[in-house]
Amino acid sequence: MNTAPESGLPKSGKYLYAIAALGKDRTYEVAGIDGSAVYSIGKDRVAAVVSDCARSRIRPERAHLAGHKEVLKRLMLDSTILPMAFGIIADDLKAVRRMLSLNQHALIEQLERVAGKVEMGLRVTWDVPNIFEYFIDTHPELRAARDRLLGNQRDPHQEDKIELGQLFDRILNEDREDHYEKLEEVLAPCCAEIKRSPLRNVNEAVNLNCLVERSGQKQMEDAVFQAAGLFDNNYAFDLNGPWAPHNFVEMDLKLNRSK
Repeated sequence: MNTAPESGLPKSGKYLYAIAALGKDRTYEVAGIDGSAVYSIGKDRVAAVVSDCARSRIRPERAHLAGHKEVLKRLMLDSTILPMAFGIIADDLKAVRRMLSLNQHALIEQLERVAGKVEMGLRVTWDVPNIFEYFIDTHPELRAARDRLLGNQRDPHQEDKIELGQLFDRILNEDREDHYEKLEEVLAPCCAEIKRSPLRNVNEAVNLNCLVERSGQKQMEDAVFQAAGLFDNNYAFDLNGPWAPHNFVEMDLKLNRSK
């Protein structure tokens, strides 16, 4: 799709929230960004859910992000959608229909992939005051290396600190991989797909995104409860969602006929 030009205001810009399987063109009972009406623009078998936008750019401010998220939440109540990234503005109605036409086959494939499904996230963290000290206490190999390399030195050599840090990283990642495999085995029967997401801090052990049947959310919750029983009280589990399937939508949209 084409985004609006950097300078000047679009005369009839369309802010895009999602792609949906085409039903009857409709309006939605939810306010979009800047309180604008949300409606669908159809082309053959797919539709874009949009609102009118008189800006060339939408800043990722809290109110705008919340508005985008609220529209997706409403759309998910009764339809399968392909969520769009925040901030995409098509030039006009014609540009939206051109994007839908050029990408029709790919969009239909993606809609079929996530049909009737939602995304749920699972994060597992080490719920401990000091992750390094926790690993020292629970991994004799690391504790022995700490004693050997640092011992009672008041001013340890930088090389010794680096070696100990590298050993800690190796053991940490080995434990993470073990936890991933353990959880994926338990969750696989109730998930259509599972993806690993980047970890955000050293205390995070697992970050999974799961594509789940809309009707299978309770089974997912039960499976997470079962999986949590395999871990001790030093771990915290956070199951979140349901969300639009952001991490399971793979769209490389064609923008114009020359590409």
